[in-house]
Amino acid sequence: MPITIPDNHPAAERLENENIFVMNGQRAIHQDIRPLKILILNLMPTKMETEVQLLRLLSNTPLQVDIEFLQAATHVSKNTSPEYLNLFYKSFDQVSGNKFDGFIITGAPVENMPFEAVDYWDELCMLMDWSRVNVYSTLHICWGAQAALYHHYGINKYPRQSKISGIYTHRPIVNNHPLMRGFDEIFYMPHSRYTEVRQSDIESCPDLEILAISDIAGVAISASKDGRQFFIQGHTEYDRLTLAKEYERDVKLGLNPDIPENYYPGNSPKAVPMMYWRSHANLLFSNWLNYYVYQQTPYDITAIH
Repeated sequence: MPITIPDNHPAAERLENENIFVMNGQRAIHQDIRPLKILILNLMPTKMETEVQLLRLLSNTPLQVDIEFLQAATHVSKNTSPEYLNLFYKSFDQVSGNKFDGFIITGAPVENMPFEAVDYWDELCMLMDWSRVNVYSTLHICWGAQAALYHHYGINKYPRQSKISGIYTHRPIVNNHPLMRGFDEIFYMPHSRYTEVRQSDIESCPDLEILAISDIAGVAISASKDGRQFFIQGHTEYDRLTLAKEYERDVKLGLNPDIPENYYPGNSPKAVPMMYWRSHANLLFSNWLNYYVYQQTPYDITAIH
């Protein structure tokens, strides 16, 4: 089933070339169903790339999903033109009066900074508070997950001795949890971060549960027990070459990065990486949309509280 995005959005052509059903607004209004309304706060500097990655995963269900992109008004993007943002992104003032079935808050390359030092931190806190009563279920990714755990539950992040970058094995620890339904006993997920949250901190919070962990990457997926919030420490949405681009960027910056683990065949950056996390990425997003958005939100979206 389709996703609905603005008719002239540049992601549409890329997705259609991948045989993903993108519906234009005129056709969508004639569908005799209520589409799911998903809001995406895209904090990544590579906004267009992140848009395509998330839209690709959100499209892989039998549900019609209407997407709106949100920007932080208190942050000036260095990598995306104001014209692009004005055309495809909305400010909080433009969406604050609406209800949404789901909300996605992406990661951001600010994890080495204290939360309060991030220039849009106050605005993000306001958005996270707003989401508690205006969104049914929120999916937080990487730094977005760390920010939400800190803001909502007082769980801090801690610096790692070195950046974790690569593809790591994980295992579900709550096998009957709907978000993990259909997952293999071992699954893969990309990680790219300098910080982590500690398993003991999450386990000490009675409102949270850990759903999947990695012996190397640590806590991978956790959730509020009411299903209204999910926290993904990795990047299931990453494309085949996303880690490669990050590695090449860091090399050019003179950061002397380690080669991403379990990524390049033969550990050679000249080799084309294998992509072996795609199926579980699709399963994660489809389970979230099905079990925690579609099956839980009221048909009258204004009844969300």
